Amino acid sequence: MSNEKNYKLIQGNEACVEGALAAGMKFFAGYPITPSTEVAEISAQKLPQVGGKFIQMEDEIASMAAIIGGSLAGLKSMTATSGPGFSLMQENLGYASIAEIPCVIVNVQRGGPSTGLPTSPAQGEVMQAKWGTHGDHPIIALTPNSVQETYEYTIKAFNLAEKYRTPVIMLMDETVGHMREKLTYKDPSEIEIIDRKKPTCKPDEYLAYKADEDMIPPMASFGEGYRYHVTGLTHDETGFPTNNNKISGELITRLVNKVEKNVDDMAYFEEYEMEDAEVVIIAFGGVSRSAKTAIDELRKSGKKVGLFRPITIWPMLEKQIDKVAEQAKEIYVAEMNLGQYFYEVDRIAGKKCPVKKINKVTGELITPNEIIEAVNGGK
Repeated sequence: MSNEKNYKLIQGNEACVEGALAAGMKFFAGYPITPSTEVAEISAQKLPQVGGKFIQMEDEIASMAAIIGGSLAGLKSMTATSGPGFSLMQENLGYASIAEIPCVIVNVQRGGPSTGLPTSPAQGEVMQAKWGTHGDHPIIALTPNSVQETYEYTIKAFNLAEKYRTPVIMLMDETVGHMREKLTYKDPSEIEIIDRKKPTCKPDEYLAYKADEDMIPPMASFGEGYRYHVTGLTHDETGFPTNNNKISGELITRLVNKVEKNVDDMAYFEEYEMEDAEVVIIAFGGVSRSAKTAIDELRKSGKKVGLFRPITIWPMLEKQIDKVAEQAKEIYVAEMNLGQYFYEVDRIAGKKCPVKKINKVTGELITPNEIIEAVNGGK
């Protein structure tokens, strides 16, 4: 790709689509909702150009169902939503989890609850991303803080979905979705692409949910000659429902373990000015940008402040946060909600050092000055 054409000034939502296309997305089903609508609009424009399909569904329940079907048919599939739309997707997100259907769900967070503040930024779905659907289930959620990262981590989201046969959530916020920055496109030869593992046995020997040693079953696409059953009920290796308690327990445990026991493979994070940090700010998404500016200013006044930024929100980066707690004298968790990620950080780090909140739910980004004031004790 020539130097004249490998970069462009674009919006975060557009970068999400560019990343999805680079990862091999061939199907998008969605329903327009602020502030994620551009993801659907640009997918509608660009998917036909690469032989893909776009469908506008009647609502978000159907959107999630449609991408499950698209993935079962062998297409890398994505949907995008926000706020109440994400709530509507939760039942079928659980279906995708138990049926082990790879797909990507983009949630560009806005103010809530209910209709809330449709055009304003928030980070209020941290816990919903993990626990929004019922029961114990696997989930991976990534949260970028820039246009470039949105592009790159959308590619990683597809790769993780395919590798682990599970839904992956791109947990963006309105700040990142609607900002415009330079995006440098990667040459296709530089992009790692992971496709789902395929069966190598004969069709009549195929057990759709018989896991390999890596806890992940090979996945045949509908129409390839491998007949199998898909259900939201607990099921045995054939895919057919079972009431056997032992089999049911082993299934749910495997679903969770295939993610939780592979955290190191999906542990994405950034450390900024952490070498000598005594005070650590933990922030993610748009808020982490404010945190970096605050840290630069605080260091000018002699305070040893650093940033730990989780890009992988789920599964929890317990090992990394425990290490932060060993180093820090104080931890501040800055987020645009009333303390959702804070409670997880406090659970891990709270016995080793004080963990404090910096919160805001006005529909505005937390500013550098607000972080500086909090670290300075409210002065």
